[in-house]
Amino acid sequence: MLERMELIAPAHVDNPFRFSFRAPESLPNPLLKMEKVSAGYGDRIILDSIKLNLVPGSRIGLLGRNGAGKSTLIKLLAGELAPVSGEIGLAKGIKLGYFAQHQLEYLRADESPIQHLARLAPQELEQKLRDYLGGFGFQGDKVTEETRRFSGGEKARLVLALIVWQRPNLLLLDEPTNHLDLDMRQALTEALIEFEGALVVVSHDRHLLRSTTDDLYLVHDRKVEPFDGDLEDYQQWLSDVQKQENQTDEAPKENANSAQARKDQKRREAELRAQTQPLRKEIARLEKEMEKLNAQLAQAEEKLGDSELYDQSRKAELTACLQQQASAKSGLEECEMAWLEAQEQLEQMLLEGQSN
Repeated sequence: MLERMELIAPAHVDNPFRFSFRAPESLPNPLLKMEKVSAGYGDRIILDSIKLNLVPGSRIGLLGRNGAGKSTLIKLLAGELAPVSGEIGLAKGIKLGYFAQHQLEYLRADESPIQHLARLAPQELEQKLRDYLGGFGFQGDKVTEETRRFSGGEKARLVLALIVWQRPNLLLLDEPTNHLDLDMRQALTEALIEFEGALVVVSHDRHLLRSTTDDLYLVHDRKVEPFDGDLEDYQQWLSDVQKQENQTDEAPKENANSAQARKDQKRREAELRAQTQPLRKEIARLEKEMEKLNAQLAQAEEKLGDSELYDQSRKAELTACLQQQASAKSGLEECEMAWLEAQEQLEQMLLEGQSN
């Protein structure tokens, strides 16, 4: 836990969000077990022969391209989707905490945060509920405001507040930071680091993944398998897969025998290149920016390795160096997240282009 705490940026003293997970009421071992489980929709199998064992302390980040089945796996774990085959064993005493974007719509539009929470805790004093909601940024009139007026970020915070209150021992989080601002992301990351149960998370937020997970699993080609590497290795894997697919796309098509077919194919390829050009440019720009930020980070960390820098007379220089390190790290996280999102958008466009 200490190592993970060191990964996160220093907490903002004025962060308006402060909350933590209370210890779960029980921690059965294992919490959940899957043996040769297949999942899908109708006759279409999305995932096959899944084997997974979740115990207290399991911290898994799911990686994979759009449409690979990450959300399908989370729904399977949450019980929202029944397995096509195989068995899912749930421990007696398991308590799920499940967050997904569609759950924001399950909030009662005509009810306030305190009404939602009071339904879970009817015996609790109102002041205790107000104090708790304050940690999630619901204070003053916001506590009694109808959720129909809430932004996406406010709804996400409320759903998270309701989950945290229930003391889960297995957390399933599907893109939990999508609507959250930087302070709330920071508070959530810190709370997850100290969470005692098992965690499975899907997120584009690389800082969250780095800070809160110990193991990465790759969802690809209908399989769910441990990923041998870190997030930088995954970034390289994505690039390699994209290059292989581009080479395959450029290979001569056996069916394009006629002159007209070849002409149509060239036209479609030209249109697809034109459509994807802005994204390709953005990806190239982000890669250059990441190179620059990596160089700045390396420079700052080299300076910080000099013991003489910590002399009292060089306090201003040390402060500037620490600021450079923090700025480079923050910029790198944002760039990496944007790069991943752009890559996935490009993949989606290429897939749609191939099917047309």
